[in-house]
Amino acid sequence: PMIITHTLQCFTSLIALVRRQVVNAFLPFCCCYNELIIVHSNSVSFSSLRSLFARRVKENQPVEQKDPGWKLFGKVPLRESPLKDPKKIQKEYETKSGRAGSGNPTSPRQSVRKNLDFEPLSTTALILEDRPANLPAKPAEEAQKHRQQYEEMVAQVKKRELKEAQRRKKQLEDRCKLEESIGTAAQTWNQDILPNWSTVCTSRRVRDLWWQGIPPSVRGKVWSLAVGNDLNITHELYNICLSRAKEKWKSTATLFTETENVGSSDRESSLELIKLDISRTFPQLCIFQKGGPYHDVLHSILGAYTCYRPDVGYVQGMSFIAAVLILNLDTADAFIAFANLLNKPCQMAFFRVDHSLMLTYFAAFEVFFEENLPKLFAHFKKNNLTPDIYLIDWIFTLYSKSLPLDLACRVWDVFCRDGEEFLFRTALGLLRLYQDVLTSMDFIHMAQFLTRLPDLIPADQLFQHIAAIHMTSRNRKWAQVGFFF
Repeated sequence: PMIITHTLQCFTSLIALVRRQVVNAFLPFCCCYNELIIVHSNSVSFSSLRSLFARRVKENQPVEQKDPGWKLFGKVPLRESPLKDPKKIQKEYETKSGRAGSGNPTSPRQSVRKNLDFEPLSTTALILEDRPANLPAKPAEEAQKHRQQYEEMVAQVKKRELKEAQRRKKQLEDRCKLEESIGTAAQTWNQDILPNWSTVCTSRRVRDLWWQGIPPSVRGKVWSLAVGNDLNITHELYNICLSRAKEKWKSTATLFTETENVGSSDRESSLELIKLDISRTFPQLCIFQKGGPYHDVLHSILGAYTCYRPDVGYVQGMSFIAAVLILNLDTADAFIAFANLLNKPCQMAFFRVDHSLMLTYFAAFEVFFEENLPKLFAHFKKNNLTPDIYLIDWIFTLYSKSLPLDLACRVWDVFCRDGEEFLFRTALGLLRLYQDVLTSMDFIHMAQFLTRLPDLIPADQLFQHIAAIHMTSRNRKWAQVGFFF
C-alpha cells in the first residue's frame, strides 16, 4: 500500500507540473486578446493531456495555410507573397479605413496626410494591416482608437520632417545669398576701391560697404592699408629680428652663463612663455599647435617681436592677435601689421600694463556706458561689477578670444578703420545685446557670463546694437572724454 500511495503521489505531482506548463504557455496569448482562462485543479485529466500533446504533434507538421498568421506553437512559415509597395499599402489602408468609417466625412487630418509628400514607412508598415483572419478581430472602439493614434503619430512625424526640411532649405538659401553677396562685394573691392584707395577710402559708399564686412579674399590687403606702417618696418627688418630670435632659441638648449645680463633673461622668459601660450591659441582649429601648419609661423612672428621690442616682450594675448593676422596675411606682412597694431596708444597701455592709462580708459568707458545704458549701468554699480573684470580680456585679444572667429574678424574690419574707439563701442554693443539677461543676474553670474560669452552670437544683430551706441557725451567725443580724465 505504501508503494502504491507513493506512486500515486508522484503521478499527481507530474500531472500538476504539466498543467502549470500548459497554463503558462496559453496565458500570454489569452491576455493579449482580453480572454480569461480559468483552470480548475481537477479539470485536466490524463486523457485530455494526451489529446493536447497529440494536437501539438500534428501542428508541428507542415500544413497549407491560406492566410498565414500568428501561431501559438511551432515556427511561423515565411510568407510567400512579394513585398508590397509602400504607396500600395497606404492605398489599401485608406480603402479599409473608408469601409470601416462609411458615412463619416473626411477628417482634416486625413486631408493633411494626402497633401504631404513625406510618408514615414516604418510607422506605416507597423500598424497599417489588421490582425490575421485566424485571430479575434479588434473591437470597433479599439480599432478606431488605434487608427486615430496612428494618424496623430504620422501627422507629428510629417510636421517635424517638414519643419526640418524648411529649415535646411532656408539655411541653404541664406548660404547661397551670403556667398553671392561676398562675391559681388569682393569684385567691387578689387575693381573699384583698392585701385583708388587714397581717393575713395573715406567716401560714404565705401564706409557702408566696410560696415557690412570686408570679403575674406581682400581682408588682409584692406587691413594692411587701414593700419598703415608708421613704424616703417620692412621685410628685411623682420628677417633680422627673426634671426636674432632663432639665435636666442638655440641658446635655450645650452646652459646659461653667469655673464648674461638681466635684459637677456627677461627676453628669455618671454621666449619660453611663447611656447606655452601658442598651444592655447585657437585650440579648436588645431593649426597653431605643435605639428600644425601655422605653428612655426606664429612662433616666428612672436619671437621676432620680442627681439624688436624687448622693452615690451611677450604678453599673454598677443598670440591671438598674431594668429588672426596670419590667417589673413603673409608672414612678413602679418608681422608689420602686428607691430603697428601693438604700437597704438590703447594697445601699448594695456600690453605695458600702464595702470594709470588703463584706469583712464575704464573711466571714459563708464561715461559712455551710463549715457547709453543707464539701467544696466546702475545694475553693475549696485553689484560692484567694474569694467576691468571683463574689458581687459576683450581689449588684450581684440575680441579674437571672446567672440567667434568670423565675428571677431568683422569687428577687426571696423576697428582697423575707426581705431580704439570701436573696441569700446563694441563692448557697449555686447552689453546692449545681452542687457535683459544681465539685469537678472548677480555679480558672480554676470562676471562668468561676460568672461565667457555664448558660442553663437548673431553677427548682424550684434552690429545693429553697436550701431545704436552713440559715442558722444555732452557734445564730447571719445578722444575728448579720454583726454579729460
